[in-house]
Amino acid sequence: MSSALSPSAWLRGPRRPSWLSDPKVLRTEVLGGLVVALALIPEAISFSVIAGVDPAVGLFASFTMAVTIALVGGRPAMISAATGAVALVIAPLNREHGFGYLVAAVILAGVFQIVLGALGVAKLMRFVPRSVMVGFVNSLAILIFMAQVPEMTDVPWPVYPLIAAGLSMMVFFPKLTTVVPAPLVSIVILTVITVAAGIAVPTVGDKGDLPSSLPVPGLPDVPFTLDTLTTVAPYAFAMALVGLMESLMTAKLVDDITDTRSSKTRESVGQGVANIVTGFFGGMGGCAMIGQTMINVRVSGARTRLSTFLAGAFLMVLCIVFGPVVSDIPMAALVAVMVMVSVATFDWHSIAPRTLRRMPVGETVVMLVTVVCVVATHNLAIGVVVGSIAAMVVFARRVARLAEVTAVTDPDGRTVVYRVTGELFFASSNELVGQFSYATDPDRVVIDLSAAHIWDASSVAALDAVETKYAQRGKTVEIVGLNEPSARMHKTLSGELTGG
Repeated sequence: MSSALSPSAWLRGPRRPSWLSDPKVLRTEVLGGLVVALALIPEAISFSVIAGVDPAVGLFASFTMAVTIALVGGRPAMISAATGAVALVIAPLNREHGFGYLVAAVILAGVFQIVLGALGVAKLMRFVPRSVMVGFVNSLAILIFMAQVPEMTDVPWPVYPLIAAGLSMMVFFPKLTTVVPAPLVSIVILTVITVAAGIAVPTVGDKGDLPSSLPVPGLPDVPFTLDTLTTVAPYAFAMALVGLMESLMTAKLVDDITDTRSSKTRESVGQGVANIVTGFFGGMGGCAMIGQTMINVRVSGARTRLSTFLAGAFLMVLCIVFGPVVSDIPMAALVAVMVMVSVATFDWHSIAPRTLRRMPVGETVVMLVTVVCVVATHNLAIGVVVGSIAAMVVFARRVARLAEVTAVTDPDGRTVVYRVTGELFFASSNELVGQFSYATDPDRVVIDLSAAHIWDASSVAALDAVETKYAQRGKTVEIVGLNEPSARMHKTLSGELTGG
């Protein structure tokens, strides 16, 4: 763990990155970062509107988050920037107390994330089952598509053929060459067409004014008092949790796509560092941005930290140096890119009839619960938590049915042996007491647990209840076959769980 948290190790990294020795990798990373930067601009402006702040605040946050996380994050090629989930959490604070409190909350959220990361909260990701992960991916794809719907309603008719043309280029252009990312080609060509032909359609510039200078560091304009801390802390903690949840789930998704492993602890701490830096530069904070990450990793094929760094750097260059040109990019071009991302992100195999026939019903239910919760709340963190709880319930019910009791009576009729098979815990042990024939059994009863395991106090209490019921009838019970952990728990708790 100490090596994972060492700042020098984080910054040192590999001695010679692959993009330095392979021009093809360098080109992929540079172009991937450029495409992501273009896609970040309207998203960051939209999230600024949700948070109730100036568009420059969201753009600055996307710049500082991407550049910082490229250096200190644990998942190469993952994009962190201003996000809708974070904007929703902190919008009430900005509305009720002002922008200074929002910035203070961002900085404090970063501190919380560093603490949570150091405490090992990332290890909780191992308890997120595959069915929840599939639901997370599918709901993500649905949300990405739903976010594009407003850009396709009540708009001039040329928007629709432009979107169709953009989608066609992204489907067919890779068949010609993959040297240049198809989304970048689509954006450039559609921009040239709309500007040259004078086609009046919504553009990036319609979303808001782009910044004309770099952000300047400073302290939040709030009184440094206990009252300020108590006001800011709940929002900061909520932001920290939501940000970590989305970032860790995205990191796990990228791990699966790239067949590589990443340090979730480093990513947790890195998110905190990035938010602290963002707060001091007057940004609205953020976390991993799933849609842009999919553009970078799945569509563009980027795999290193360079693409993440360049996404942030290009974002500021595009805004400050090429602002007028970027403002002319038709929103239809970016909508086409995000629609393509949503289609590529959705796990179509998970809803194929053949898969559904073979998949246990419980697994499918968990996936659907996750999707419904995310789509209904527009909050990926809530969906993952609810889905994980549903998965635990399904698992508990399934395992509870695996505990079986069979009885064999000796030929002499003086002893009966009950063989218990399966896992004994609160869900399965509750039915254990009712599976013995107390009145008709002979005077000696043997309970063989050699094929079972005791997991909790509920199981010990159930065995105590069985012994008590037999004792009330003057019969003796012998428990045999306990493995070492079960025997230790039974010895410690037996007879101590009831009063009297």
